[in-house]
Amino acid sequence: MNRRLLVALGTAATLAAVTACGSGSGGGAAHGYAGQTLTVWLMQGDAPASWQAAVTAQFEAAYPGARLNVVQQSWSGIQERLSEALSALTPPDVVDIGNTQTSYYASIGGLLNLGPYRKQLGGADWSSAMNASTLVGGVQYAAPWFAGLRVVMYNKALWAKARLSPPSTQAQWISDLRVLQDTPGVSSALWLPGQDWYAFDGFLQQAGAGIIARRGNRWVGNLDSPAGLNAATLFRLLQAFGKAPKDNDEAHPVQADEFAKGHVASMIALGYEAGTVLQASPGMADDIGWFPIPGPDKGVPAKTFLGGSNLAVAQNTTDRTLALGFVRIALDAANESAFAKASGFLPNKAGLYPALRGNAYGEAESLAAPYAGYTPLVPDWGDVEAGTNPITTDFLTPVLEGENQAQAADKADAEITARLGGG
Repeated sequence: MNRRLLVALGTAATLAAVTACGSGSGGGAAHGYAGQTLTVWLMQGDAPASWQAAVTAQFEAAYPGARLNVVQQSWSGIQERLSEALSALTPPDVVDIGNTQTSYYASIGGLLNLGPYRKQLGGADWSSAMNASTLVGGVQYAAPWFAGLRVVMYNKALWAKARLSPPSTQAQWISDLRVLQDTPGVSSALWLPGQDWYAFDGFLQQAGAGIIARRGNRWVGNLDSPAGLNAATLFRLLQAFGKAPKDNDEAHPVQADEFAKGHVASMIALGYEAGTVLQASPGMADDIGWFPIPGPDKGVPAKTFLGGSNLAVAQNTTDRTLALGFVRIALDAANESAFAKASGFLPNKAGLYPALRGNAYGEAESLAAPYAGYTPLVPDWGDVEAGTNPITTDFLTPVLEGENQAQAADKADAEITARLGGG
């Protein structure tokens, strides 16, 4: 039979199956699921246990006889491991991928085009900001699952001691940091590691620049742009308000451990870091507060990097019906809301943000979400981050240590361009 006709028939059949499942009809096909197993790769730490248990139960009820096999994967070496798995004849059926990695996996032909199924998957009102990372050349290669962004975690007791409240503008924030710097008991008004390049990426976006830019038919490093240098100037100013290392990142030392000592007034953080603080210092539960990183205009949060994960279906999945059914169930409104409530991360629809009420981090990030963006969504971007990162080692750390900004930017840009293949 003609290959195009086979594909068309397969697509039509899968759409019908997903639609039937969405309507609650088990249908006669239910008997066909006996003995079938759907394999899903989830990254360690992404899915709360309560969410995973609920989704598993719902999936196995919707597809009687089918079994869900969830395999936890570590982040270390995942790009190579998943690339190999997606090229196999029997890959994992559904995969959890970092939102900035989608373009890479799509470029190697590993992901199924979900465009024909978007409506059935509940995607009519997916957040446009989150969904941007699932599109490659306008094609829907994944579905947005959740996102998280960095906001300011602050020590309420130290801020009260300085008679300060959360600022609404960047200028006020800087003024407050100067006051905190001179407040007894504060060793770091802002703990900002010199190689926290995700934080820097937000300042870069705010300045109107990107790490790379398209010139002609190639991607090149763009840190040497006037806006890029302005972002570096702001980063250097903010980093000087604390004692975080200039030549290391937020994990060396673990910045939450530093906050837990009680002398750090604030840091740029993700929600889970509060848990790390409380493990080390349970008595600080009432001292942790959150606010969006302030932007130049009053009441408008600054731009920031939007991290998170997407769910994708392998191109070579042996059962599209079950794979698409799992994605539909995992991303339905009830499960997205439960996920957001348990994790504090953003659900994939703005209409579900009420699930974050009562979570101080979630409330702060939801205010900043409309202004968040990504690192460059190009297939070779992973090569830039791999190994020694030129953004940090060739640019940020040298600038913080006093080297000429323009010269450091030129060096980093040359390395970034080379890693992108110059085009």
